[in-house]
Amino acid sequence: MGLSLTRAAQWTTAASGVDKLAPTPMNESLLKEVLCFVEQFSSQHPQEAELVFEEPLQWSTTLVASDFKTDYDISDLDVQSPEKDNEGRPLLQLFPPTVCVRSFSQLSKLVKLADNKKMEEVQACLEENRDPVVKILGPSLDSILEKEDAHTDGLSLVDEGKEEDQGKESDVKVKLFLLLQDLDKQLLSKCLKAMDGRVGLDPDAVRNEVEMLKRYCSEGEKRVLKSVRYTSDYVFSNGCRAPPWRQVLNEICYLVIEPCDTETLYITCSTAGVFLNGGINREGEQTSDVFEDIGALLKSTSPHFAQNANEQDFEAQELPPTQKTQHVESVDAEEQGQLQRSDEQQEKNVHEKAKQQHAPNKAHDRKKYEPCPRWKNLGLVSPCGKTPAGSVPVDTFSESSSESEEEEEQSERRPESDTDLPSEYWQIQKLVKYLKVGDQTATVLTLCAIMDFNLMQETCQLAIRDVGGLEVLINLLDTDEVQCKIGSLKILRKISHNVHIRRAIVDMGGLQSIMKNLDSPVKDLKALDAETIANVARFRRARRTVRQYGGIKKLVKLLDCVPNLANLTAEQEKDVEVARCGTLALWSCSKSTNNKEAIRKAGGVFMLGRLLKSPHENMLIPVVGTLQECASEEKYRIAIQTEGMIKDLVKNLSRDNDELQMHCANAIFKCAQDKQTRYLVRQYKGLQPLVSLLSKAHNKQLLAAATGAIWKCSISVENVTKFQEYKALETLLRLLTDQPEEVLVNVVGAVGEFAQIPDNKATIRNCGGIRSLVNLLTGTNQALLVNVTKAVGACATDMDNMIIIDKLDGVRLVWSLLKNPCADVQSSAAWALCQCIENAKDAGEMVRSLVGGLELIVNLLKSTNNEVLASICAAIAKIARNEENLAVLTDHGVVQLLTKLTNTTDDRLRRHLAEAVGHCCMWGSNRASFGDAGAVAPLVHYLKSKDKAVHKTTAMALYQLSRDPNNCITMHDRGVVKPLIYHMGSDDEMLLEAAAGCVRNIRLLAQENRKAKLFH
Repeated sequence: MGLSLTRAAQWTTAASGVDKLAPTPMNESLLKEVLCFVEQFSSQHPQEAELVFEEPLQWSTTLVASDFKTDYDISDLDVQSPEKDNEGRPLLQLFPPTVCVRSFSQLSKLVKLADNKKMEEVQACLEENRDPVVKILGPSLDSILEKEDAHTDGLSLVDEGKEEDQGKESDVKVKLFLLLQDLDKQLLSKCLKAMDGRVGLDPDAVRNEVEMLKRYCSEGEKRVLKSVRYTSDYVFSNGCRAPPWRQVLNEICYLVIEPCDTETLYITCSTAGVFLNGGINREGEQTSDVFEDIGALLKSTSPHFAQNANEQDFEAQELPPTQKTQHVESVDAEEQGQLQRSDEQQEKNVHEKAKQQHAPNKAHDRKKYEPCPRWKNLGLVSPCGKTPAGSVPVDTFSESSSESEEEEEQSERRPESDTDLPSEYWQIQKLVKYLKVGDQTATVLTLCAIMDFNLMQETCQLAIRDVGGLEVLINLLDTDEVQCKIGSLKILRKISHNVHIRRAIVDMGGLQSIMKNLDSPVKDLKALDAETIANVARFRRARRTVRQYGGIKKLVKLLDCVPNLANLTAEQEKDVEVARCGTLALWSCSKSTNNKEAIRKAGGVFMLGRLLKSPHENMLIPVVGTLQECASEEKYRIAIQTEGMIKDLVKNLSRDNDELQMHCANAIFKCAQDKQTRYLVRQYKGLQPLVSLLSKAHNKQLLAAATGAIWKCSISVENVTKFQEYKALETLLRLLTDQPEEVLVNVVGAVGEFAQIPDNKATIRNCGGIRSLVNLLTGTNQALLVNVTKAVGACATDMDNMIIIDKLDGVRLVWSLLKNPCADVQSSAAWALCQCIENAKDAGEMVRSLVGGLELIVNLLKSTNNEVLASICAAIAKIARNEENLAVLTDHGVVQLLTKLTNTTDDRLRRHLAEAVGHCCMWGSNRASFGDAGAVAPLVHYLKSKDKAVHKTTAMALYQLSRDPNNCITMHDRGVVKPLIYHMGSDDEMLLEAAAGCVRNIRLLAQENRKAKLFH
């Protein structure tokens, strides 16, 4: 049907998870184009401007009722245009803050009324209507074009007058479509012109590699690949084959490659590298690691390709390294609530994080040093200085896709000229030169001299790197001189706080040399080794290298000490220090899913459990930090519980150390998903310390961890009872305002669990909690919205609370969340609506007052998410109890949509679907309509479910359907009588009566048929 208007723009995902238009000059230019188009539309295309949209455009507007003039019908609640569509709906309706527009003429008027807020209105409209063309013209133009053909051929589908009217409307739709398509072309043209000069796009390198790979597709014994092809034959002016809205994300093209020994590969090529995607139409979905080129990806995926491809011929035809796409590690978010370690905080003070690309290093460009022979011995570089494809161990690309690069790329803050460099820079460079030529004594003295400088300063760190000092320091680790190794590691330990330094260490193979010394009998050396690894292993490739070269097992061995003795000897103190540093290294490494498993297999859980009994806080912080990092895995949660660590975690909650308390609370937060853990926290008296942590509201990370632990622990009703003794609910309710979203998510989650107890509902009301919860319904954080709607729904079961919710317009706000793109928010909102409708004084009138609400509910039956469908069916069952609302639901096609869902095997959906069907039978000819649509036979099958709740609602639905004779025949043919007779013996009176009533109706029909035959 053409491109969506919004695809020409560049989008970004906010911290809340909601997509927003990025604040870029290009987007501003595109918005101006769209604004100009809308403003002039009515005057330039009056006929098309009057066409009513298939679906209204809705968004949250900044306009209020007073902004509209006398041309509109203005009331206290809303603003309506006098113009209406064929069904009597106003073409513009404002129900603050939501505006609903159904034609371009009204859209043009609204934009003109917005005055100096025009751009904001256009942006809000596009952000909340991501595919406006579909809403304006419908999901497809095929039917329109078919009608046009029918008119041309003289086909008589309906009476002539009606056909002529439809033909005119189709003409207008086609013209409007062409106008929108022209606008799309203008927007995309702007994007292409802007991207013509983009730095980094290198489609030539990809094209050359694809042409070379096609040579491997020849028939015969030497055939390495079956086929290599692009998904698109169209090449843009910049050489890319990806559509413009994907080029904005630096994607170049998409390939489909068929290896000889594996399934077909769908590949995305971008400036960041090459990765596998989700398949056709899912090219932006990354399903593998990022590789530096297509050949590297194929070698890791296809053993046949790796074995048979001619590497010399392959590398000989490669472009120079400067023209190749660069390998980039994939990035995802750090665990929520993770506290920065003290050394990370120091690093933050030393370096400024920057979003722009890495700034050129002028000094480095002038002084480049060659890789040493030791790199080549490690197999890290090829003779020409490139990383050979075959030099990486087998599991190089086996890292979990969920693992994060938790550090951002940082730009170096370098002076504009060498004359601006401080004297320390040049002094350190001189000392590094002495390292290269001095004997053992001179080397040790030089190392000591370098350590006298402030190595936490970026200038000093880069001075060592720029003159080739990193290479020298790493080479010293391969010597037999212990003092040289210790001196080198003391320097590396400090300068590795710099993100560029630690990446360089890994590039040079320095981690392998560091890990070799973990086997040394010198304890000071092992401690420095482990602490340096802790600093370096803060990004994905470094963590992977530690695992690949056996570093995890060596680090776990360092934990073998006796940490809980009152009086330690000097040697025992060294053992404890080695264990502490080893734990720090494991903490860094544990951010990888694969490393977590490696730590567990190496016996790390038992070792960490022993260290958890240490009286020393400097030991406990990395131990608990590692445990809370690993607690995201179910195996660890079980181990933490069975090894008796919950008792120690609870004990350490009472220590006067905010960082330790935060990690303990986070560990409990993750482990308390398990019922037994929640019991153990209560048994070891951990609930009161958690509540006491709420007093430290100034420490937001600690507050987030404590509220998270309280939330998960409150899932058990017994824990809620104990929390009530400590006045936890009142304290939590005071935290419902002026808090970060990560705190609010947990606080509201806990309030929702507390609200399951009737007495607490009154407490929430008396403390002003209802108003606070309703205010949070206007947010955008999806996790927060899920918890808020759950809490509001729980509170709504109290009639007094429901009155307040209704007065505060809470029902409308919950209803509006059904439009949220997140399925979890939709389902949570629908469940909350069920409670609101159930307990409202006049539920029917309340539902009818929500403009477009019933249509929205029915449309959600098209969702593909079973939880959403179950919740919507439950809501429909509540709504359909009102006859007027049921009539509206029927007009919107609820019967057909419910019928389409009846073939489901999901028992939760079956239960609520059958309930909805039963209640929808109460209007007009709906019973017959369900039968005609084919809903009866699948419902009979529900009686074979193992879920008793499904049997109950199904029997009630069948009873209602059995009032139609044709449905009785279908039921009887499908063998419904026998299971219904069985359920007639049920202890549940409603199930018993429904089953008996259905059997009675089938029996009466049989008798009538028998009488009819006798008379005939």
